[in-house]
Amino acid sequence: MHDAPPADLKQLRSPLYGLMDKIPGGTMVIPLILGAIVGTTAPAFLELGSFTTALFATPMPMMALVIFATGMQITPRSIGPVAGTTGAIILGKTLVPGLLVVGLGFTVGLDGLLGISILAMLATFDNSNGGIWLAFTGKYGTKTDRGAYVASAVNDGPFFTMLFIGAAGLGSIPLDAFAAAIIPLILGIIVGNIDHRWTEIMRPVPTIVIPFFAFGLGTGIDISAILTGGMTGIVLGLLVTPFTGGTTYLAYRFLLRRGKRAGIGFVAGTTAGNSIVTPAIIASADPRFEQYVDVATVQVATAVLISAITAPLIAAWFLKRNGTLSDPGEDGLDDRDEPLAVGARDVGVHGTGRRRAEGPADGPAGRQPGRQRGRESDETSADGPGDRSDQPGADRTDRLDPDDLDSTSSRSR
Repeated sequence: MHDAPPADLKQLRSPLYGLMDKIPGGTMVIPLILGAIVGTTAPAFLELGSFTTALFATPMPMMALVIFATGMQITPRSIGPVAGTTGAIILGKTLVPGLLVVGLGFTVGLDGLLGISILAMLATFDNSNGGIWLAFTGKYGTKTDRGAYVASAVNDGPFFTMLFIGAAGLGSIPLDAFAAAIIPLILGIIVGNIDHRWTEIMRPVPTIVIPFFAFGLGTGIDISAILTGGMTGIVLGLLVTPFTGGTTYLAYRFLLRRGKRAGIGFVAGTTAGNSIVTPAIIASADPRFEQYVDVATVQVATAVLISAITAPLIAAWFLKRNGTLSDPGEDGLDDRDEPLAVGARDVGVHGTGRRRAEGPADGPAGRQPGRQRGRESDETSADGPGDRSDQPGADRTDRLDPDDLDSTSSRSR
């Protein structure tokens, strides 16, 4: 009889995946380096044919599957409530940095600066690491911040890089090549909106597939490129957060008007693991970029690692400097970072974006046990459209989300 598997995956012995998972971007970077070692020292192994070659030296089908699965997560249900914040992040993290890099390309040419090509800059700057964003905003952000993770799904992949290069005339990206690259994403969006169950089934696909296609991608990189691109990759990685995180910070501060919490925008200053494949995809569409692929791939891989460390550190520093390195709900702020009224703050509402104004019940009764407060709020929510809050002089008690009440009861208990 076989033992039942532990309910918590963290209880399983994991000397391989566990090691990769501890390193930011490790599930992409480590297989990439291993692939480069095998591709440089034992290329004959990759030419054995059949399933061996298909698994270890043919990354494109697996990359396409990840793009399809990513598209399935983009639905009106996920993007609608956070469209404004998502748009601000895409503007600050993708559009503004991308346009600035394109302007630099017109000035210095495709070779770029300091051994960092325009291709490497675009592949590094125009996307973001959604995992880092979720981890940080889950602790220090509002529900809207966490929902804006959709921005990482939108700017993930080679699409914006292809768009910038093609539209600016820096390269010749044929329309059919762009269409071929974006069709899996579009099909994923369509299927994801039709079949929500399939969307949930496909959700873990990137986690499963990325180490395999990263290894296959690495087999096409000469190991000497790692030595050449490593140092310049560190420089590139150190630029990601101050540059792209800084522009997102400005969007948070002046467009979203987040005030002292605008520093959370720096968390967007990362590079997605999937962007490591972007140089190869661009070169497949325009052979003129082939000369940059090996070094650019290593530079982007290094930037993934560096930016995953610097972005949370810089964001935390800004928030701490402004005295806001804390959970907004515990600070009595709603989903728009506006102060909740006293009653709502006592209830501990986090992320509802609604208020309870001060009234007779907001004295000692406002500190009654969590279960009783939840029952009172449920009774209030049953008032319907014609609630008493619209009448002059009445106590204003807006409806609360059931999820918020559940979390409130848990904290009270």
